[in-house]
Amino acid sequence: MVVVLEKNVTQEQLENIIKHLEEYNFAVHKSTGEEQIVLGAIGVQLNFDTRKIKILEGVAEVYRITEPFKLASRSFKKENTEIKIKDVVIGGSEVVMMAGPCSVENEDQIFTIAEIVSKAGAKILRGGAFKPRTSPYSFQGLGEEGLKLMRKAADKYGLLIITEVMESSNIDLIEKYADIFQVGARNMQNFPLLRDLGKTTKPIMLKRGLAATVEDLLMSAEYILSSGNKEVMLCERGIRTFETYTRNTFDLSAIPVIHKRSHLPIIADPSHATGLRDKVLPMARAAVAAGADGLMVEVHHEPEKALSDGPQALLPEQFAELMIQVKTIAEVIGRKM
Repeated sequence: MVVVLEKNVTQEQLENIIKHLEEYNFAVHKSTGEEQIVLGAIGVQLNFDTRKIKILEGVAEVYRITEPFKLASRSFKKENTEIKIKDVVIGGSEVVMMAGPCSVENEDQIFTIAEIVSKAGAKILRGGAFKPRTSPYSFQGLGEEGLKLMRKAADKYGLLIITEVMESSNIDLIEKYADIFQVGARNMQNFPLLRDLGKTTKPIMLKRGLAATVEDLLMSAEYILSSGNKEVMLCERGIRTFETYTRNTFDLSAIPVIHKRSHLPIIADPSHATGLRDKVLPMARAAVAAGADGLMVEVHHEPEKALSDGPQALLPEQFAELMIQVKTIAEVIGRKM
């Protein structure tokens, strides 16, 4: 349930309300808005009489959250969550660009691409050091060496880093180098991993699973939020349907749906959604128009030599054109890039 506090609630009253909720075996999560403090009381208490909390001094209103996801719900937090990393804000007025190769291959490759995307206006360098591949014989990434190369390239060109974490045992290692953890589509419902990531302090981008509903995605986000990490962003990267012309089916409608039901930022990944280079730019335009808080695209200066996903990676000139076009669309809907 949600406990909305009075605007002039005192610290003593706040502590007393939290104490009572905990005595009723609720886990309490605090959300501080622009005008009021809201407490999320999480726990299974069948037929709990909300009047027990309503009568406490400092409480303005108490109501139940009907959605199965609580902390990710708009009912719990009405304001959009803004994730601030250095001078980059995700979930604010700016549409943030994340760009780079599918995987880090060598020093020359990642430094070349980092320079390309930085000059075009990207704020975050993407790239995989650990790669989940369908075939066990495909390139699996460079591991820590890849992380080191990404960090050096990002620092040289003033970029942040987002990279994928595949298992809990790699969290501490990746945290040394990356600014944002990425949870891939295959791990969206790896609940032990999500709980462990919830204990970290760095932001997490959670990708939608191949056959996941919007509610499935939000429930997975709830695992991270309920474990303590409030800096979670979601990612629409396409779902698997009966259509075979594109790699996946890009569910653009998920973007406004999530914005209505949740306060969490939503990023769009048209590269994985379509799997085809010539489809990335139109889908990126559409995603920004639909309200995406950021884009994640793959870029490679020699895609024909790429060790993974070359056919969906934009060429440098295509990426530059994408940045120009999506910036124009962002301005039309009152945002910037």
